[in-house]
Amino acid sequence: MLEKRIVVCLDVRDGKTTKGIRFKDNQDIGDPVEMAREYYLQGVDELVFYDITASAEGRGIMIDVVRRVAREIFIPFCVGGGLASVEDMREVLLAGAEKVSLNSQAVKNPGLISAGARLFGNQCIVLGMDVKSDPRFPSGYGVLINGGRTETGRDALEWAREAESLGAGEIVLNSVDADGTREGYELRITRLISGQAGIPVVASGGGGRPEHLAEVLTTGQADAALIASMVHYGDYRISGLKDYLFSQGVPVRRV
Repeated sequence: MLEKRIVVCLDVRDGKTTKGIRFKDNQDIGDPVEMAREYYLQGVDELVFYDITASAEGRGIMIDVVRRVAREIFIPFCVGGGLASVEDMREVLLAGAEKVSLNSQAVKNPGLISAGARLFGNQCIVLGMDVKSDPRFPSGYGVLINGGRTETGRDALEWAREAESLGAGEIVLNSVDADGTREGYELRITRLISGQAGIPVVASGGGGRPEHLAEVLTTGQADAALIASMVHYGDYRISGLKDYLFSQGVPVRRV
């Protein structure tokens, strides 16, 4: 059985790690370089770095912060935020990332996915999806962009399938409704996308207790669980979360 992964997310704004609830009321909580180093030492499987205002502000990613984080960790590292060209992707990969996350820019220009996959390989291209419950769509969920600020008119399942066909090698599926609430992952859409996609799906949004991780990695059929608040505020350590998952029969890498 394949090991399930724990992924820590660093949302970065103006050079600082920040956290909000449902994409609102963000508060700065620390230095992303120091936090990345700490989570690496705790045994996290992967790290995701999002420059959360790059797309909305129409600017490039904070590449200097990416370089500084990459020097501190020796695990898969995914970077996203405002990547609008293959040149942007190349710059991030040369700065030390193993993967690039395409979200808003991929919806605006789906050809970015296939261009990136062709040049760098499918395993490098991660589709970031911000989804929100919406009964107007067949899946029951619509896709938002620009940090959850803009509706796209796209159905979540339809977009996931299209992105996979274009060459995305992984999906990070974030529920805007659950984001930052710490009340549990959105299992319905996670199970739907995981069951239909032929590529790994990382569940994001709502992790608050170890039980939530076990639930989304089993019932939710996710390949990995992304967390933020539950470790950013010191409530849990990565090693303790993995010990719990192991005790529940969830296969994880333990140091």
